[in-house]
Amino acid sequence: MVSNNQRKQILQLKQKKYRLSSGYFVAEGEKVVEEILSASWECVFLFSTVPNFFPKTVMVNTDQMMKITHFKSPSPVLGVFKFPNAILPVISNITIAVDGVSDPGNLGTLIRLCDWFGLSELICSSSTVDCFNSKVVQASMGSIVRVQCRYEKDLSTTLRDLNKPIYSADFGGESLYSSSFPKQAIIVFGSESHGISAEIDEIVDHKISIPNFREGRGAESLNVAIAGAIFLSEIFRGR
Repeated sequence: MVSNNQRKQILQLKQKKYRLSSGYFVAEGEKVVEEILSASWECVFLFSTVPNFFPKTVMVNTDQMMKITHFKSPSPVLGVFKFPNAILPVISNITIAVDGVSDPGNLGTLIRLCDWFGLSELICSSSTVDCFNSKVVQASMGSIVRVQCRYEKDLSTTLRDLNKPIYSADFGGESLYSSSFPKQAIIVFGSESHGISAEIDEIVDHKISIPNFREGRGAESLNVAIAGAIFLSEIFRGR
């Protein structure tokens, strides 16, 4: 059974200010929750409509789960977890940064892509959606436990201090398929509607585009997560 206080707290965690003040976030879905539990992140509450999901799980029915879910349709499992302990920045050859990405599904997918390509850190501007938004956590499919999202108020200074050439995904840039990337590089992705900010644009060394092969009127743009997948696949091809 879910108490009234638990239900209130879980629903409050839809808002970033409550996640930050409490240090808690919500994860939903069997696979996502299993990944987080396997990573030994501290679990505060754990509810399930599935018998024997995990020790100390509180069994609830679908109606009770409906009252605490952050989504239109409830998942069989919902957990409330404590933020992981902060760790030092991750040193890697390829650094992915996102500037102003506001869609939770896109950020979650980018986190999953970083995990797939062996990258353990994603650097985010402060205008990027919170990685512990429940929709981001779900879209990451558990990759949130292996990819640290580091938020920076001054993203441009942070990226410059890495002393790597900076590339950005840009409609007017050089074709991705005729470009070559050095062993060490930073790739910046902006929002689909606004692109990267002026501050980041000033420090970019190379602008790269994904060519549109449709003649005449076609798609106006690519989803940022799809663009990220294409970029990462091309960057890591042959490495």
